[in-house]
Amino acid sequence: MEPRIQYLRTPDGVSIAYTIMGEGTALIMGPSPPFCHLEAEWWVPSYRLFHERLAEKTTLVRYDPRGCGLSDRDVGVITLEDRILDLEAVIDHLHLDRVAMMGYSVTGPVTISYAARHPDRVSHLTLWDAFARASDYSRIPQLSGLLSLLNSDWETFTETVASVFFGWSAGEPAREFAKYVRECVTAEEARAIIYGPSWTDFDVTAILGKVEAPTLVVRNRDAAFPGVEIARSIASAIPNASLAAVDGVWITSAEISESGASLVLRFLGVDVELPGPAPSAFRTVLFTDLVGHTEMMSRLGDERGREVLRKHERITREVLAEHSGTEVKTTGDGFMASFGSVTKAVECAVALQRAFADREGEPLSVRVGLNAGEPIEEDGDLFGATVILASRIAAKAQGGEILVADTVRGLCSGKGFLFTDRGEFLAKGFEEPVRVYEVAWREGT
Repeated sequence: MEPRIQYLRTPDGVSIAYTIMGEGTALIMGPSPPFCHLEAEWWVPSYRLFHERLAEKTTLVRYDPRGCGLSDRDVGVITLEDRILDLEAVIDHLHLDRVAMMGYSVTGPVTISYAARHPDRVSHLTLWDAFARASDYSRIPQLSGLLSLLNSDWETFTETVASVFFGWSAGEPAREFAKYVRECVTAEEARAIIYGPSWTDFDVTAILGKVEAPTLVVRNRDAAFPGVEIARSIASAIPNASLAAVDGVWITSAEISESGASLVLRFLGVDVELPGPAPSAFRTVLFTDLVGHTEMMSRLGDERGREVLRKHERITREVLAEHSGTEVKTTGDGFMASFGSVTKAVECAVALQRAFADREGEPLSVRVGLNAGEPIEEDGDLFGATVILASRIAAKAQGGEILVADTVRGLCSGKGFLFTDRGEFLAKGFEEPVRVYEVAWREGT
């Protein structure tokens, strides 16, 4: 059944269209202006299926923001604060004390801002192909080329947008989607939004660390933009975030709709029987290894040696718990752990080395290695190239050292860590040389 279009008025007098579907946990789906139209999107099959699947287990609330779709369009210059005001108006109008939120693309900063300002009102946050700052757009050549068409040929622009999402050989589905885009806004309205401050001036990177809600950062594997690096940077900056991937370039097929809805509902803790794989989460994997373990056991004997190992295990587990690390398994003289935040993983590695350096008694020399990526999870264990490389990096370290992959160093940019380039090495099982960096953790280094 097609949802009923309703209206509310924002505190500054703008008329906003919204719809409500289903029952259960309140899920606010933030739109992606300028391509929003509550009525027209119902006739895009993949969109409709995605919304129907979510509404089977949640109270799904969608709305058209000011400037496009069925909401007031002639509203002048639209700022980020205006976008936030629209979202606040919907939540307040429906008297929702606590909600889950989903932000698409340029609505990422809107939902991020709301979650940071109202931590008590947001239970979960999903960011799907989202951005945190406008300057990230300028780094995407494909998007720059696409937007150049917006200034020259509106119909060609909409056809190209549809082809980017659906594929150049999609035929009728792409043509229908191009019609949908033209229904959302006029060319003039699209230009006003895309070149306006709510697209060009926002930057919420400084408040990512203030988001307390569990956050799922979703990216489409085949999308030209925003790209995996932007998704990783957002996931690494939000304290309780994980990164997941779905196939395709957008929600353009029944398969993507089903798996995407399943992913989001599982994240919300909803018991679902929808098809689709579990999220492929972005994790930071940490390995530790106690150097000279065999020699120590021979020198101290089994009983005393085992007592020292128990102290090593206790210290490691306490530090992991303090930094939200998950113990995956112990390797006898070391540990494998994973983290949803790359920052917390590096902080944990530093805390481990300091704890071992400060303890009294038998010296414990531990090497630590970290890598970040999308490991395969199965029965509580992690597998795949991300894990193997983390292990290889740990083996490359000396006692008392922390070595990290270039991916980890890049995601920690601006977080206050000091890195020293340790060059490249050929890791067994990898074709290309691997560059590693040492983390400075001792005082004065």
